[in-house]
Amino acid sequence: MNNAKQKLAAAEEKAKQLFHVVEGLGLIAPGKSEKQLADEVVEVARNHFGIEKFWHKKIVRAGANTLHSYSGNPPDRIIQEDDIVILDFGPIFDGWEADLGRTYVIGQDPLKLKLKRDVEAAWREAKTWYDEQSSLTGAQYFTYLNELAKKYGWEYGGEIGGHIVGHFPHEQLGPDDLGLDIHPDNHADIFQADKDGNDRHWILEIQFIDRLNQIGGFFEQLINQ
Repeated sequence: MNNAKQKLAAAEEKAKQLFHVVEGLGLIAPGKSEKQLADEVVEVARNHFGIEKFWHKKIVRAGANTLHSYSGNPPDRIIQEDDIVILDFGPIFDGWEADLGRTYVIGQDPLKLKLKRDVEAAWREAKTWYDEQSSLTGAQYFTYLNELAKKYGWEYGGEIGGHIVGHFPHEQLGPDDLGLDIHPDNHADIFQADKDGNDRHWILEIQFIDRLNQIGGFFEQLINQ
């Protein structure tokens, strides 16, 4: 395992530990706003892990707000009993980026629990398929993810299906260049190295939604580690 991969894997493991602490403290609970929960996660990150910086916006979404993709900015919502909640945080550990997304279900609503299970199972299936490829464009992978959503009985809700991470701040292309995203307009091979010949490290993110029932599920983490 190369040094960058080791550093990114270590950052992701700490992000998982952060989420475990948040769960263990019972912070994902009804009666508080999304912003309040986001602030509480940031406080736990600071107090338990010494995290001061996040490389992208801090996302907590509940109920109908889980239909929104990353770029959306829905109004702050109060988490309800029997709700579905998404967390998406990008903490920086020792200069390296993590990006972790998870879905939580408050209560025992069977459809919401199925959505949570399906988005996690689909992520694993999409990783297995990725591992079998030797050449793959971002557009081809995005198409695959959309078909995977249909297979599981959902609609794909994300504008992208993933992106690179690295040492903060990670590699950037031109403002209109989608070569570092799993996006329908990215026709570059996502297995190709960067301009310095180094491997790129990808986050795979999957968002399934059900517009009729106003719920969405989300799961993301490193795919190549």
